[in-house]
Amino acid sequence: MSLAALPSLNALLNATSASLLAAGWWLIRHGRRAAHRAAMLAAFATSSLFLASYLVYHTQVGSVRYAGRGVMRTVYFALLLSHTLLAAAIVPMVVVTLRRGLGGRFDAHRRLARYTAPLWMWVSVSGVAVYWMLYRLAPR
Repeated sequence: MSLAALPSLNALLNATSASLLAAGWWLIRHGRRAAHRAAMLAAFATSSLFLASYLVYHTQVGSVRYAGRGVMRTVYFALLLSHTLLAAAIVPMVVVTLRRGLGGRFDAHRRLARYTAPLWMWVSVSGVAVYWMLYRLAPR
């Protein structure tokens, strides 16, 4: 796979993670614990693959400048700021939430998952939006 293809792969991995998170939420709401567990582990694996691919890309390319102007530039940087701050915060939250669930500490898992799941979803979805704005919408 070429270096130029990695941003698209990263967006695909983020979108897949978001889809798995939504499926995991639906599954647990319908009492399907084993399927919920599988979906959440798959979301974790997908997000981990994203992080590895993202780091490979940006160690090779560096930062990519946003070329948009006006209001879209403001929207982009507001989105990027929330995405970046929450992406840093979500990693330990996801690890702790998963450990509690896998360890059978379901009350503690549920208490933290109430915060982890929507933040993780935001990071995944906003990652796709950042990709779209940076690589698809911005003039080159």
